[in-house]
Amino acid sequence: MTRWKIGIIGGSGLYDLPGLEEVSSRSIETPWGSPSGALTSGQLNGVELVFLPRHGPGHRLPPHAINYRANIAALKMAGCTDILSISACGSLREDLPPGRFVVLGQYIDRTKARANSFFNAGCAAHVSMADPVCHRLSALAADAAEAAGAPVTRGGTYLAMEGPQFSTRAESALYRSWGCDVIGMTNMPEARLAREAELPYAAIAMVTDYDSWKEGEAAVDVPAVLAVMKQNAGRARETIARLTDLVSDRLRTPSPQGIETGLDTALVTPPEARDPERVERLKAIAGRVL
Repeated sequence: MTRWKIGIIGGSGLYDLPGLEEVSSRSIETPWGSPSGALTSGQLNGVELVFLPRHGPGHRLPPHAINYRANIAALKMAGCTDILSISACGSLREDLPPGRFVVLGQYIDRTKARANSFFNAGCAAHVSMADPVCHRLSALAADAAEAAGAPVTRGGTYLAMEGPQFSTRAESALYRSWGCDVIGMTNMPEARLAREAELPYAAIAMVTDYDSWKEGEAAVDVPAVLAVMKQNAGRARETIARLTDLVSDRLRTPSPQGIETGLDTALVTPPEARDPERVERLKAIAGRVL
């Protein structure tokens, strides 16, 4: 058993939390380069939190230009035990209106130009992504969001698109026909990399718009998204505070899904065939098994 140290990936304003103590900033360089920005650490209700601005200071990085490997590696190197992702999304369902918080359960990955694995030639591994989020952390995140006063939907399938452009109407209709619930540009390969780094991952997707499928509604645009994001910001911060309330009095035990030991059966390259240079890089996220 250990104490919780939760990495929070989201907007740079999330760490403006009343009562956050022992606040410090730290820059980390990873074997995969620099993360989106410096890590801001602090304690709330005795729980350690590490904040990482996904898009960098001033939202300077579009989704396809984010160094997702460096972001996850930096949180792992900072000693995080879990990751909570908070992001905006479009709704593909009538009953998920703007302002709704969806605690995700599944993904369909349509990204195409992003480095989506730490493993490569010289050391191969295949982690299971059948259940891409941590069930326990997701339940805690949903409880926290409800306690913060947000309308919450538990479970949902997120269509991860490449971006940075929004969907065509035909694409939006297609994704609805697939049974997707929300659409966004940032949760992949983030969730995949967290699993390779043996970090339990949960995601709250905050609905800002109806994408471009809904008749009678204007197609999604940046001003509309930013307006709803501003409304959601306070509840997102309160959700983080409520999450620390929920875990402050309990020691952390391993995820029931065994995420922290997922690499035990995922590595397929035998030690004698591994590239020493590749192994040295991988120690930052997989040192436990290497």
